[in-house]
Amino acid sequence: MLNGPRECEHGGVEYDPTQYLGAAPYYLRGRPAYSADLPSILADELDLDGTGQLVDVGSGPGTVGVQLARMFEQATLLEPDPGMLAEARSHAAAAGLSSVNFVRATAEELPELGLSPARVVTFGQSFHRTNRLVVAEAVYELLEPGGSLVLISHEPSRPAPPAPAGTSPIPHEQIRELITTFLNSQLRSGNRLVADYSVERFEQTLRRTSFGTSRTVFAPGRPDIIRDVDGVIAGCLSMSYAAPHLFGPRLEEFIAALRELLERHSPTGRFWDWPGDTEILIATRR
Repeated sequence: MLNGPRECEHGGVEYDPTQYLGAAPYYLRGRPAYSADLPSILADELDLDGTGQLVDVGSGPGTVGVQLARMFEQATLLEPDPGMLAEARSHAAAAGLSSVNFVRATAEELPELGLSPARVVTFGQSFHRTNRLVVAEAVYELLEPGGSLVLISHEPSRPAPPAPAGTSPIPHEQIRELITTFLNSQLRSGNRLVADYSVERFEQTLRRTSFGTSRTVFAPGRPDIIRDVDGVIAGCLSMSYAAPHLFGPRLEEFIAALRELLERHSPTGRFWDWPGDTEILIATRR
């Protein structure tokens, strides 16, 4: 185990640093957490016993890495955005974690980093932002035999529980319309259009890699995430297509308009944030 956190930085792979520019402080407050059962379900599915290394790629502020770190001897959080990495360090420190490395790098740089073999490599809604085939092969090589790639995301199409009393649903469609009013009907994620990301299902991509097969399991979503108006605003500003820098000098005007919209939609100022169940796609190195 490490004596404490450390950080190293690797260059060499170009990435778009504007994707989440200014969004990091809003991310943990505004994004819904994954299932509380995620650690126990992964432990059962992967026969985890507290040993080995976790590598969380595209860790953001440590959403997945911090939740799972205690299940391993060591965790490495990999993230190219310096603001997100700073939030991840603070998040891990607040959780009392010490056996955590912080590496500023892209997923494509995995082969260059000299990491020790990993038992599990996770991507929390970040795999779609990578060169999928290249990164999957890099992960395959990084994993110890029997180790697994785990892709984690929210799955909102599964049956939802009843909404908590006194709450309103977040008006996602109206928020998106407001964003396009301030920005553009074709929303951007950094320097590329949101619509440009591949829509190929992850299991289809993995069939074309050394992993071949994969399996999917689900963990029950959190039914009790309640947001106030500021929390919903934080969730909006945590999105790459609504990152604060995109609004330029109109940012405060946008926030005021969004606040007015939300206050109209909820007399109590309480919103139910239901992201769906947590989908866990697992591919294992033979």
